[in-house]
Amino acid sequence: MGDPYCWGIFREETHSPGRESDDAEILRLAAKSLEAKGFQVDLRGPDELGGSPGHTRPRAIFLMCERLPVLRELASWEEDGLVAVNRPSAVLDTYRERMVARFAEASVPFIESRSVPTSAEGMTVPAPVWVKRGDVHNTQEGDVVFADGAAAIARALEGMATRGISRAVIQPHVDGDLIKFYGIGREQGPAGASRWFRWFYHKDQRLAGHRFDEAALAQLVRRAAAALGLEIYGGDCIVTPGGGLVLIDLNAWPSFALYRDEAGPIIGAYLAARFRELIR
Repeated sequence: MGDPYCWGIFREETHSPGRESDDAEILRLAAKSLEAKGFQVDLRGPDELGGSPGHTRPRAIFLMCERLPVLRELASWEEDGLVAVNRPSAVLDTYRERMVARFAEASVPFIESRSVPTSAEGMTVPAPVWVKRGDVHNTQEGDVVFADGAAAIARALEGMATRGISRAVIQPHVDGDLIKFYGIGREQGPAGASRWFRWFYHKDQRLAGHRFDEAALAQLVRRAAAALGLEIYGGDCIVTPGGGLVLIDLNAWPSFALYRDEAGPIIGAYLAARFRELIR
């Protein structure tokens, strides 16, 4: 490969509430691993894509950023031959309303989701539910709200509307054990790059320990990631008392906080294999 110059792009701090340090650290670890494999790596913030006239663009990027203008800019670079993991289009498809539509198109089992305008009044749905902003996942308090009745739903929607958020997604609350997961790789990954998957229980819950099929969880999650085109991902799933699996969220490039030391080198190795496969 002629030019192994690449960038890693941090997530916007406003998109990492309580996870600013964890998100930055996993990107640095992946970059360190990539450098050890012969790549030249620069790390940049999402507002540092520009440069002086004649500045050198990278041949490849790995990104955690999520804001729409930045994703659009990087997508235009792809048209000029840039290689990206995750692709900007895949990150954009994690925006909640788009994600729900993509899963429906691909027949990926996902929690029942109802898209509504935040200006909606008199919303009547069986409670309790979760009211979630319709675009990005969680940037501050009020983006994801538990609502136990019509009044609480109305307050959640009004709060989002006041902040300029025009769309929301309403999902039923599902009883069970909340599982979080991390994943790396695609079904048809580059040669020499293995897939990696880990799950763990969310700590702030009364755990029932419902039994479930771990292989089925990994299969469900990989199918969902493939539907969005994600290669590095994480998310949330509920295990019901009967052992059922209800996928409730999928995100691009999580913090990998509990598995950071293990995941960092694996991500670096995956990126190296992927970039060598794609860069011509």
